[in-house]
Amino acid sequence: MSWMAKLYDTYDAAMQLDLDGDQALMPISHSIQNAHIHIVLDGDGKFIRAEVLDKLQIMLPATEASAGRTSGEAPHALADKLQYVAADYSEFGGTKKAYFSSYHDQLSAWCNSIYVHTKAQAVLSYIEQERVIADLVAQQVIHLDDNGHLLNCWEHEEEIPALFKILPKQKGETDQGAALVCWSVELSGDRQPHTWLDETLQQSWVDYQASESSDAGFCFITGENAPLATSHPAKLRHSGDSAKLISANDSSGFTYRGRFTTPQQAASVGFGATQKAHNALRWLIKRQGFRNGDQVWVSWAVSGQPIPEPAVSSWDWNLNLDALDNTTDHATESVSNDNEPTLQHSRNLGAQFAKQLNRYLAGYRAKLKPTEEVVVMGLDSATQGRMSLIYYRELLSGEFLDRVEQWHRQFAWYQRHSEELPTEGKKKPKTRTIWPIASLAPRKIAETIYGSRLDDALKKSVIERLMPCIIDQRPLPEDLLRLAVKRVSNRVGYPTDEWWRWEQDLGVACALYRGYRARHPQMNQQKEYSMALEEENHSRDYLYGRLLAIAERIEEVALSVGGENRTTMAARLMQRFADRPYTTWRTLELSLQPYMQRLQVSRTGFLVNRKRELDQILAQFIPADFISDKALSGEFLLGYHCQRMAQKPKLTDDSSEHAESIELSNQE
Repeated sequence: MSWMAKLYDTYDAAMQLDLDGDQALMPISHSIQNAHIHIVLDGDGKFIRAEVLDKLQIMLPATEASAGRTSGEAPHALADKLQYVAADYSEFGGTKKAYFSSYHDQLSAWCNSIYVHTKAQAVLSYIEQERVIADLVAQQVIHLDDNGHLLNCWEHEEEIPALFKILPKQKGETDQGAALVCWSVELSGDRQPHTWLDETLQQSWVDYQASESSDAGFCFITGENAPLATSHPAKLRHSGDSAKLISANDSSGFTYRGRFTTPQQAASVGFGATQKAHNALRWLIKRQGFRNGDQVWVSWAVSGQPIPEPAVSSWDWNLNLDALDNTTDHATESVSNDNEPTLQHSRNLGAQFAKQLNRYLAGYRAKLKPTEEVVVMGLDSATQGRMSLIYYRELLSGEFLDRVEQWHRQFAWYQRHSEELPTEGKKKPKTRTIWPIASLAPRKIAETIYGSRLDDALKKSVIERLMPCIIDQRPLPEDLLRLAVKRVSNRVGYPTDEWWRWEQDLGVACALYRGYRARHPQMNQQKEYSMALEEENHSRDYLYGRLLAIAERIEEVALSVGGENRTTMAARLMQRFADRPYTTWRTLELSLQPYMQRLQVSRTGFLVNRKRELDQILAQFIPADFISDKALSGEFLLGYHCQRMAQKPKLTDDSSEHAESIELSNQE
């Protein structure tokens, strides 16, 4: 029950925060619902007007039973469905069972107590007139058929009524009795007629509920004797969520009777404790939760202080590399002829990224005390009505920030992004491609690994396996890395009009391999890769990757000179090259000869430089490694990408090479 205790503490801490409106925590003994009909009364309970609401979510007073109701009779205290609040529901042919008596009795008991509120009394006076449906029909909010019964299907030529637009359909029919009614009471001098926003009304209900609790016992959360909860709240992820984290009311299905005779013997939780804990969890999910379908991840500091979201890319943190001063290892930036800044990737930008990352996290370190507690929790649906806790960790704030920083530092790489350029007037906005250094979001990793085969189940599985890598600093699962490398190596598997997606996935695969080697389970296999071309790296796989990038570059320029626009041989044979590098390189080398002859005259400088690079790389091979046809590891992608990035267009003294670079850039 540790998670409930932390949420209970979080609720008390968050109540001390200065939050307004939608940011505020929901008081206990309340629930949230979508309201459909708004009825306005005066202080004597006389009907004034009514209207249809457009999916307004309200906070309504609720009992322990009604807050967790999924079926059956359990009225809310004030705002509820027509089948509860309208005594004349059956007279107008309501198809469902009418629950007016229980709703009326509960509201009467509240109004007869010392905690009565004027607005609640006005609502009671009105519903006792037993003409709610009649008034709504007169206001044309509710519609009847020719027999005077509630209409369940609109078949007229006129425009569909507003209520039929917002109510859900079941088997093609709309049940108007399921519309939830909320109340406003207009009083002289009162600035807040809406009952769902009136804090005095909320407190009145909370006080009344506390006075009604009688079944006391030992609360596992607070360690004190308190009124015990027999039902726990639902609607944690959204207003329609009926799944519960705690449920022990199934006395007939022997859910707990294998060991206990009463649910309290398994765990007894105080009414106030469970209300506060669930309200805090609902507030955290809405405020800072990361949702993936039914799966939810939420991390928070118990004190309520902000913390960085661990399941997002550092790109979303808007780390500004340009804001740093030009230190010795800062990447130089130049401006090409088309006014687009171009980074020179011959220097290691990883140190620059780490510096900015440290600066970003330092802001959080300054606000969080070292002993402050941080909790990371993962939730998912177990069955239709049950929710499971799939991950839970408690950490100190310093430990949490260190682990988040390690993830973002070790799994950072150049990632392809597009940004819009400002234009004048009504001109169509232009975009340009940029390659900032960024770490990865689990969702993007799942998309890279499975591509179009990715479904909700696979995405949940991948994220569930990656979160321990972020929070617990576990090594990256090797099977995920292999899948990512294999998919990116199969470049022809991507549609020709979506090569930008392949470039995105290439950046992700490189980041995964870099992080995998940094956390390799075997110490002698651990290795740190810089985010720049390592010209002194003599690894066979890395060198083969560089050869492939240069071969591709030569062919690209030759095709551009010849006015051709087709896929290069290097791109088509990339998968084969990864599986059998030596024999495939012989094929690529022979296929380059015609292109080199084409460049011999018009692009002499460019060709000489590329040949020089090829010779330098080939000279670094150990002969036995070079002639081996052993499949390449993901390291060849690092060599390929770094060589490719180093060949990006840039201003150099070699004017002829720059010309081809700009030309190719414009084609892209």
